[in-house]
Amino acid sequence: MRIARFSIDGNVAFGAVEGDKPDELVLDIIKGIPFADFELSGTKVPLSKVRLLPPVLPNKVVAFGRNYAEHARELGNEVPDAPFAFFKPSTAVIGPGDAIQYPSFTEDLQHEAELAVVIGRMCREVPRERVADVVLGYTCALDVTARDVQKREKQWARAKGFDTSCPLGPWVETDLTLDAAKDLTIQLTVNGEQRQLGRTSEMIHSIEDLVVNISEAMTLLPGDVILTGTPAGVGPLHVGDEVAVTIEGIGTLTNKVVKRG
Repeated sequence: MRIARFSIDGNVAFGAVEGDKPDELVLDIIKGIPFADFELSGTKVPLSKVRLLPPVLPNKVVAFGRNYAEHARELGNEVPDAPFAFFKPSTAVIGPGDAIQYPSFTEDLQHEAELAVVIGRMCREVPRERVADVVLGYTCALDVTARDVQKREKQWARAKGFDTSCPLGPWVETDLTLDAAKDLTIQLTVNGEQRQLGRTSEMIHSIEDLVVNISEAMTLLPGDVILTGTPAGVGPLHVGDEVAVTIEGIGTLTNKVVKRG
């Protein structure tokens, strides 16, 4: 099931996305929330009539860096022996179609396409064999990075945590198994030109590794998001660029870069 979060006529709801053709997609409004038992209402609205929102509002976004060897090397970094985590605040999250605001404090904004894992239940110290049980599904993510600030400052709070630096969407795909999520094509284009192309099978540390690693330290809540790293090919973004992340079996997340007003 593809679960989207949307607004229509000033109301916010979750809905199950139905259909195959982009111009014929409809939303069956969900009774309740997707983190507990729910029913489909049978009330359907065309996707074209709603505004898609971030598919979840995470309490925290846990991101893992340098999880693809070629990406680590392209930036001159060593491949870490253990998962390397940082955080993006909830204020960084935006949805499909929302604007990425180019911060005034950077001159080198860059894109990083990522598979995002959405947590479905409160959990802590998750054993490897139970990881699939705590995952609601998967979505597309863009880790927007102020690369010059990242290089200049020893920790990455400003470089990766600024407002609008974490687009998510377009929806959460819940039918992907954990095994299937381990080998998906991930692609990023800027103005239609391919910049990044890789497979999630190239991850150094698996989805299980990442969930086990971070849940050893802290409680994960329903709706929390784990970013799993980016393949090689990261590069600059400029005001006016349209950037799109496409992940096999999930969909496409598209955002445009604007000048921060």
